[in-house]
Amino acid sequence: MHRPELSLPATMKAVVTTGPGGFDRLSYTDIATPDPGPGDVLIRVRAAGLNNTDINTRIGWYAPAITGGTQAVATDASGEPGGWSGATPFPLIQGVDCCGEVVKLGSGADDALLSRRVLVRPCMRVRGFDHPDTRWLGVDFNGAFAQYVVVPASEVFPVTCDWSDAELASLPCAYGTAEAMLHRANVGRHDCVVVPGASGGVASAVVRLARRRGARVIALTSPSKQAAVAALGADRVLASTDDIAQALADETVDVVIDNVGGAAFALWLKVLRRGGRYVTSGAIAGPTVPLDLRDLYLKDLTLIGSTAWDAPVFPSLIAAVEAGEIRPVVAAVFPLKEIATAQAAFLDKRHVGKIVLTPPA
Repeated sequence: MHRPELSLPATMKAVVTTGPGGFDRLSYTDIATPDPGPGDVLIRVRAAGLNNTDINTRIGWYAPAITGGTQAVATDASGEPGGWSGATPFPLIQGVDCCGEVVKLGSGADDALLSRRVLVRPCMRVRGFDHPDTRWLGVDFNGAFAQYVVVPASEVFPVTCDWSDAELASLPCAYGTAEAMLHRANVGRHDCVVVPGASGGVASAVVRLARRRGARVIALTSPSKQAAVAALGADRVLASTDDIAQALADETVDVVIDNVGGAAFALWLKVLRRGGRYVTSGAIAGPTVPLDLRDLYLKDLTLIGSTAWDAPVFPSLIAAVEAGEIRPVVAAVFPLKEIATAQAAFLDKRHVGKIVLTPPA
């Protein structure tokens, strides 16, 4: 028998992205509180992290015609249509990261989830883990930039820890994406891993999770952020202004995990050892990159794209949290209604770690 559920309001506050474009497309408004269907749960959102993909989806960065980096396009959003796998279903409540409390169960959902503090696995494998098809929270259907969100019960993971809601909300997309790349590249304790752009949400998570696996980590960041990145646990921190090729000349680089992309791509193939692996799940500095095929085939390199998360990824993160093996860095917390200010701060790139939004209680 279901335990008593909370009394829920008929309407809720949400940020609705009305279409591709600038900050003016973010509408903080009242809409009907959703109701969970069979196999679903309703979650009261306690905190929701900001991610590059939230901005990329809003500005239409995934459209094939876009070749610039995220920041350049975001400051002059063209309103191009285009999502991860076709047109984005606007109007849309975005928000990939969700920490919240289960407040209502659809038929068939596990009673034990009710009233639990949970994280939502945002990358959902709609045909099972043997197929790469995905469905993403806040990208393919309504997400966590709201007071309440409906998600499949199968994607809800209770978490027992002393973290704040904001800390937990910084985890799913960034740390899940990072762990997915490390898993896909089979990073282990004998690997030397290079991480460009290491102050960002995903890259800073890569630093911590690679160290958790026992790998040697060399991180790159701007000179002003070197001390903060060193505090994440990197074995060595290089400044982005350094001569990277010379600095890495004596290193045996096994893996480059790169969400920056852009013109530096060619350099990473040069510094990798023979048989090395290059892994990416983003292209902040631009998706169109120079590629010398001779570097690829003469060095027997492996290029790995990573979007779909494999089955062990999210349970591994939950286990790491509950065992106290990792802890994220929260750079700032904004009220949900200040989402435009928060996204502007995100694009300014002066922060280290994650920026998080909190809806009204």
